[in-house]
Order: sequence, then structure tokens, then C-alpha cells
Amino acid sequence: MAQIKDFAGVARAPFLLLPPTLVASGAAAGAWDGHFSWLHTILALVGLVVLHMAVNILNEWSDMRTGIDLETERTPFSGGSGTLPAGGMSSRTALGFGLVCSAIGLGIGLWFIPRIGTALVPVMVLGAVCVLAYTDLLARLGIGEAAAGFGLGAGPVIGTALVQDGSWSRAAIAASIPAFFMTFNLLLLNEFPDEKADRRGGRKNLVILLGRRPAALVYATAAIATPISIAVFVAIGWLPAFALLGALPSLLLHKPLQWTAGDTEQPVPIPALGANVAWNLATNTMIAVGLIAAILMR
Repeated sequence: MAQIKDFAGVARAPFLLLPPTLVASGAAAGAWDGHFSWLHTILALVGLVVLHMAVNILNEWSDMRTGIDLETERTPFSGGSGTLPAGGMSSRTALGFGLVCSAIGLGIGLWFIPRIGTALVPVMVLGAVCVLAYTDLLARLGIGEAAAGFGLGAGPVIGTALVQDGSWSRAAIAASIPAFFMTFNLLLLNEFPDEKADRRGGRKNLVILLGRRPAALVYATAAIATPISIAVFVAIGWLPAFALLGALPSLLLHKPLQWTAGDTEQPVPIPALGANVAWNLATNTMIAVGLIAAILMR
């Protein structure tokens, strides 16, 4: 019988730090534009966490079914948890767990609609597609990275601001752009260690479609575009000057960018994979901190 550690394993519990940072950024953006609700923010956080769990669980279930999980070389940041290959949980149990998490997330989204209006519907629909279709469809069509960038990046930031009162927030749209780039890159860099297993399993991600060198250049471009986008939105007045704090964590990109500039046929160093994760979490958090500081300084 599966134990708690096995459920935490397929949910990739250590990686569930991303949703709080996205919700913090979206909620702070909504507050900057004049709308905030503690209840709605907490519910948005719960919904996003269970949806992130669903993506991870369904990905592990699919990778076991296709054999990818049996061939991948795991790192602390890529390659799956290894829970299903080790027999810690049956594939059937994992599928059920993933669908339950998806249903909880959908239920929270449906709770919001009569309270804030239909503005959330497009974000919900796109988010549902990203959750349910990512592994078996989107990641096989060459758009998995973009789907991740929206589903666990731009979409949650915009959606969290929307659920405050149903109003569109310019600050949230601005904060969603770097969030898109970062989650896009979070997935992209983690695909390099899994290249061989993904190729055998029928995936068509950017590493496979473009090759390692061009895909590394795409990573570097999105990485550089992240602090630039923050500066641009500050310059045009969509974000306050304090939001420039969100550009500081880009200093963490030294190791990943150093790898992209070198021999990309070599494995991505573990410190570079770790820095990529830290950059994501820190940037979203610092954007939120900058927005809150700007609110307090009004």
C-alpha cells in the first residue's frame, strides 16, 4: 500500500514552492491596482498547488506507462521521482490521485466564477488544457515549454489578480511576462538531462526538435529577456520602480548561462539546474516584495 512519502513523491513535493511565489506576485499586483482579498488569495493558492500536483502526478503516470521513467537518468531537479518504477505506488493509484487533484482545482475555479464573473473562464480553460493535456499531447507537439510557461507561470499570476475582484490588472499582466519566461526556462533546462529517454518515449520538446545548441540559445534568450521585461514595464508605468527588485535574482543565472555559452553536448551541471530553480522562486518573490513595498510607500 502506498504511503504518505509515495504520494509526496509522485506529487514532487519539493517543487511545490513555485505556486506560492506565483500567487504572491499575482496578489501583490492586484493589490497595487487596488484590489485584494485574503480569502480569494488563499483559495487561489490551494487551487494552484493541487493543480501543480496534478501536472506532476499525471506526468509521472504517463512516463511510467510510456517507459520514459524506466530509462531516464535522474538528477535532483529532473527525471521524475522514481516512485512508480520503485513500486512505491501503482500506476492506477497515481492516475486516480492526479485526477482527484485536478477535480479539486477545477472545483475551486468554479467556485470563483459566480463571485467574480466570467473574466476568469479563459484563464481556467487554458489552465485545464495545460494540466490535462501537457504530458500526452502538448509535450509531443513541441509546445510543452510554452504550455508550462502559461500554466505554471503567466496564467497563475494573471488569474490570482483576477480573482481578487474580477478586474484585469496591468501590473499582473506585466508580472506575468517574466513568470512565463522563467517557467518556460525551468522546464527547458530540465529537459537536457532527459533528452535520450524523452526521445525514445516519443516526446518532441525543444531540445529534441532544435538540437542542444539551438535549444540552449533559446534558454539564454528567455533568461536575458526576463529582467529586461521587468525594466520595460517599469519604464512604461505598468510596474512601480520597486519591482526592479525582481531583476536582482538574475545574478543567479551565471552558472546556467555559463553552460549555454560552452559545450552544450556536456551534461548540464547540477549547480546550474539548482540555480535555475532558485532564480524562478526568487524573481517571483522579489517582484511581489517590490509591489508590496510600493504599496506601503504610497
